[in-house]
Parts: sequence; C-alpha cells; structure tokens
Amino acid sequence: MYCQQCNQRPATVYITKIINGEKSEMHLCQECATKMQETSGFGWDPHFSMNLLSSFFEEAESALNLARNFPKTDRCETCGLTYSSFRQSGKLGCSDCYNTFMAQLSPVIRQIHGSEKHTGKIPERGGEQLHIKKKIEQLKDKMQEMVQREEFEKAAEVRDEIRRLEGKLK
Repeated sequence: MYCQQCNQRPATVYITKIINGEKSEMHLCQECATKMQETSGFGWDPHFSMNLLSSFFEEAESALNLARNFPKTDRCETCGLTYSSFRQSGKLGCSDCYNTFMAQLSPVIRQIHGSEKHTGKIPERGGEQLHIKKKIEQLKDKMQEMVQREEFEKAAEVRDEIRRLEGKLK
C-alpha cells in the first residue's frame, strides 16, 4: 500500500483515530508522517513502541533486583549481543540470548504475556490429544497443591481423574 498523502512511497506508518466513536485511518510514509507531525502538532512519536518497551524493561528490572536467582550476564557467549544493545533494538541476536538474559527477560515476559510459560493455542480439529494432555498437566498441578494443603481425599479424586484421562490417551 502506498502513502495516502504523496502516493509515491510505501506506507509504513498507520494511524487510527477514534473521535466520538468514529474511526478514521491514515496510511502514510515516514516522510509524510513526519511532515504531518511538524505542521499539525500531531503527537506521533516514531519511537513510541520502543519507548513503551523500554518502560516495561525498566519496571521489570527494578522488580528483578528484589528476588531473582538467575545469574545476570551482560553478553551472550554465542552471538556476542549485549543486554544494552538488546534494549536499544528490542531484538535478540540468537536463541541462546533467551537463556543468557533470562534474569532480565523473565519479568518482562511475565508482565507482557501474563505468564513466563508459552501456552499457545490448540486447533479445534484434531487437537483432542493435546486438550487431554493439557488437562492432565493442569490436574497434576492441582493435585500437588491439594497434597501441600493436606487435602488427601480431594487429591485422590484428582489422581483418579488423571488416570481416567491417561487411559483415553492410550
């Protein structure tokens, strides 16, 4: 899609305004968006998303200083990326960066996604086995909690449900 202003360059900035319930969209190139900001006082900041991401990292890092056991590392041994350059770009260099910077990333991921563990989605068709496995995993966690609270009778019921579901898998 080309810029709606100049019709010459590809649109890279997408602006959606909702005023009194009416939605309007504009698709602009970087140049026209910058001009629009200068002339109209329109408060668009091309670095907004990075500023937002940086604020997540700053908040998470302050929480991190309280209670994490992961070793804090400044440089990935595999690709050489530093944590400060990751913060500037918002992109990790390789898959090992996740392990290297786990202490810094863990609270951020939890804050953004609500959990550190990726749960994903299960397809409706053909996903019965996965649904059962996920349910078993949840029941095992629930059973552990019951055992810790010494609710052994309820834990036994959950154990029986787990066995029933495991029978379905076979």
